[in-house]
Amino acid sequence: MNLKSTIDLVFAGGMGVLAPEGQRSGIFKRRIAGPARVEAHGIVGDEHGDPRVHGGPEKAVHQYAADNYAHLAQAFPQCSNALVPGSLGENLSALHLTERNVHIGDIFRAGSTVLQVSQPRSPCWKISHRFGIERMSMHVAQTRITGWYYRVIEPGLIQQGDEMRLLDRQTERFSIDQFWQVQSSHRPALDDLLELAAVPGLAEDWKRRLIERVKWLRKHVAAAD
Repeated sequence: MNLKSTIDLVFAGGMGVLAPEGQRSGIFKRRIAGPARVEAHGIVGDEHGDPRVHGGPEKAVHQYAADNYAHLAQAFPQCSNALVPGSLGENLSALHLTERNVHIGDIFRAGSTVLQVSQPRSPCWKISHRFGIERMSMHVAQTRITGWYYRVIEPGLIQQGDEMRLLDRQTERFSIDQFWQVQSSHRPALDDLLELAAVPGLAEDWKRRLIERVKWLRKHVAAAD
């Protein structure tokens, strides 16, 4: 369980306007040069255009795998120059932590903070609008390179150059990638859904949605059979 990396960049703030309709969004993060204070609701000074679906204690800090940008640049060469760390609205950028080795419930020390992976990011239309490419959000979802959110266990300071080190792991099975494999399956195994819902640290909203899906499948699959 010797999973660790170094924070390359920290981002916050970022309120701007998305073309062409003019919606306000916090996807336009700005680089933070010095120490950034992290509290229960995220980095002090961070901004969100729609607080109903972004921010809050279960989505306090967003990390996107820096390794994913090379893939995105290859998939969308028409905007490859713009596909750089920070451009998808993340707060933290680091190499070698990806959707395949970061797991639901993982607890990391980052600088003087302690963070727990609470859920994947669900890509929305704002990614496509940010880059003016209609299918980009769908591509991020389908390839399961979505990034993930942390809740804050211990507030503190983070900055470029700080180590990120895994302290504890709640499940060996459900990486972010494996979460999406189960969630996006047309008819997932009920045991998989139940096991995923039971992972300590998973956001309560996702637990509820997974359990509701189990109930729906039990009712409708049994009726169809």
